[in-house]
Amino acid sequence: MEEFIAVFGIFAVFGSITAIVIGPSYLKSRERRDMQATVRAAIERGQPLPPEVIEALGKEATKNLPSRTRDIRRGIIWLAVGIGMAAFSIINEMRDFGDDWSDGPNFDGSLLGISAIPTTIGLAFIVLSFFNKNRD
Repeated sequence: MEEFIAVFGIFAVFGSITAIVIGPSYLKSRERRDMQATVRAAIERGQPLPPEVIEALGKEATKNLPSRTRDIRRGIIWLAVGIGMAAFSIINEMRDFGDDWSDGPNFDGSLLGISAIPTTIGLAFIVLSFFNKNRD
């Protein structure tokens, strides 16, 4: 019985993560498929499409296009994550430094190197925002 509880716990954790990640995208694709079927049926019957429906379909297609402000926002967020990780690494190294000031702090922590990844991604998004022609 104890083995069943452990297996059930593992399935519950990974199942809930999977449901949270895959569930919304599945529901969104199902909604899109139903909308396309409705539009297709109306066109086959010769009914005119209202302008609101055409506008909604066009807005959904252009909703996820990259824009300058979206790139700047993503860049600032990634840059802040990288700077936060670097600050955490430096503070953690200073905390471990203690009272022995003879050697100086040792900033060779791996977290400081890993923080370069989100910082570089943030800088890349900010640079891309200057080259992006789409404006909000």
